[in-house]
Amino acid sequence: MKILAVGDIVGESGVKKLKEELPKIKQKENIDFVIVNAENSAGGMGITTKIYNDLKEMEINCITMGNHTWGKKDIFSLINNENIIRPANYPAIVPGRGYNVYTCKDKKICVINLIGRTDMGVLSENPFLRVKDIVNKVRNNVDIIIVDFHAEATAEKIAMGYYLDGKVTAVFGTHTHVQTADEKILEKGTAYITDIGMTGPKKSVIGMDINASIKRFETTLPERYKLAEGECILNACIFDINEENCRVNEIKRITRE
Repeated sequence: MKILAVGDIVGESGVKKLKEELPKIKQKENIDFVIVNAENSAGGMGITTKIYNDLKEMEINCITMGNHTWGKKDIFSLINNENIIRPANYPAIVPGRGYNVYTCKDKKICVINLIGRTDMGVLSENPFLRVKDIVNKVRNNVDIIIVDFHAEATAEKIAMGYYLDGKVTAVFGTHTHVQTADEKILEKGTAYITDIGMTGPKKSVIGMDINASIKRFETTLPERYKLAEGECILNACIFDINEENCRVNEIKRITRE
């Protein structure tokens, strides 16, 4: 079985890039299951009903979110749909679910979404303790567990990888929009990569307009961010999973320009 995880979609141009590239990737790589992080898909912040429907038409199996989950009001009419999950360590009172179980090729796949607590500016519970509870709850009833850890700090992501080694099938990071070259299979069998990157404007500062971004750093004034324009790049990662023991045989980064 091959699972494709696509890095943070940034803006409507990122959605368009995904629509262009996904069918080709699915055919060439024989992809069975697709996970997409879409928390930046609507103007760089949140998701709209239109974009959700676009992703649904692309046959995305699971949509994960992050610190901009609530960026657009449309989310409140979408958040309880089975194919969309938000960080599981958000306060329990908020709507939506932090994980869900899907069936693919007679295998039960649990996808868990988490958010980090270092420099994220979001009130959240401890992601390590929360994911421990979830894994203990589902592990005897599922075959594959995939974790999208939406976090800023590299150290926090790496620590999560080792924390879950041998307990889940794969851990991949999102949020920084920069694809890292540290994909590996850890000692106890869990596949890991710090960040799978983004799907959005190539000539940009993590998807945002270069001049506006530089002005913020140069002046420290709250310059309004705006999406960059131009050609887009798609970043993703493929997890090739042995269907007999449900362990990852190979983890491979994907880049489409």
